[in-house]
Amino acid sequence: MPELSVAVFGTDNDQRAVLQVLVDGTSVARTVCSNASLPLAANDPVIRRTQGFLPDVILVDIAADTTTAALRAIELLHQELPDAAVFAIGSMTHPQLIVNAMRAGAREYIERPTTTTDLLEAFVRLTSTRRKPGREGSRGKVFTIINAKGGSGATTVAVNLALALQSVHHSTALVDLAPLGHCALHLNLKPSFTVSDAISNLHRLDSSLLDSFMSRHDGGLQVLAGSTVPALVEPSASDFARLFDTMVGVFHYIVVDASSRLDSATRLVSNLAEKVLLVAHADVASLWSAGRVAQYMGESGSRDRFALVLNRYRKVAGFNESETEAAIGAPVLWRIPNQYFAVSAAIDRGVPVIQQGNSEIARSIIGLAHYLTKDDLDVKRTAWSLFKTV
Repeated sequence: MPELSVAVFGTDNDQRAVLQVLVDGTSVARTVCSNASLPLAANDPVIRRTQGFLPDVILVDIAADTTTAALRAIELLHQELPDAAVFAIGSMTHPQLIVNAMRAGAREYIERPTTTTDLLEAFVRLTSTRRKPGREGSRGKVFTIINAKGGSGATTVAVNLALALQSVHHSTALVDLAPLGHCALHLNLKPSFTVSDAISNLHRLDSSLLDSFMSRHDGGLQVLAGSTVPALVEPSASDFARLFDTMVGVFHYIVVDASSRLDSATRLVSNLAEKVLLVAHADVASLWSAGRVAQYMGESGSRDRFALVLNRYRKVAGFNESETEAAIGAPVLWRIPNQYFAVSAAIDRGVPVIQQGNSEIARSIIGLAHYLTKDDLDVKRTAWSLFKTV
């Protein structure tokens, strides 16, 4: 007896018929209903009809001429059938479409045209994840950290923020997307694999294979290390979209150190992010750069998720925070005190400042982690206060 029941949505009759054949051909799933119309509202009769079949998976075909309607359908189906996993079927050549589908609620994004193997692998990933306690089909949150200019401290913020989140939820990953990765150095890790290995194996990447590519730090933080040599050929934004599609189904929090990387991949990860933290100093050159970076990154639609983190902060005569926010177009979210020598020594030793006792900078970064997760019901406030006493 097939394990999964599947509902198919698509306006193209031929494509819908093909998907039904492919689903039934996996031998682990069966099509229970096929719908030629896409829902337009929460009370749409097609949603009520689909609810009656109690599907485990909903496939939504994104045809070139129905992109907007299909994305709206994904959002409605994810909302009205929360126990079903929504899989989007669409082109892999449009990274922004992948991002939009994932933000609408798609759990998987599968290439169009689709094969039985593609669906089978997606079904296996779904059942494997559901057998693991604690995830319950939820999507992880991404926090992207970017330098306003080189040396602003994005890697330090990313590494320590990831450790703070891991201390509470125990399901946090740190991904190093810098052109030349330094996260492993900050953590005194010697990774056997890097993000390039994960990208090279996207065709068979699942939670188990992803785990084998990651290095584990003391306390359980998992690190997908950055490249140790400048790459001759950079992965495409679509490759990164597929990588993060897998990661948000495995981890509760994903901290991305983009460092000074400013390209389509960073734009895409910023669009996926719950919050994009632009790390800057309170000086003219850094803030000028922050404005330019925010403008460039905001062109892809993620401007509303940008916020400034003022690193090595100290009061400067004449510095006006409200004028800075207006000029850059992003709020000042956090201030991290200036303890340059402590941070420099921590990097040299491979022991992040957050692990070196109850210092002012450690308390500040823990406070930032607390702020970013304050609306998450499953983060225990007692855990934060306990961690602060370390």
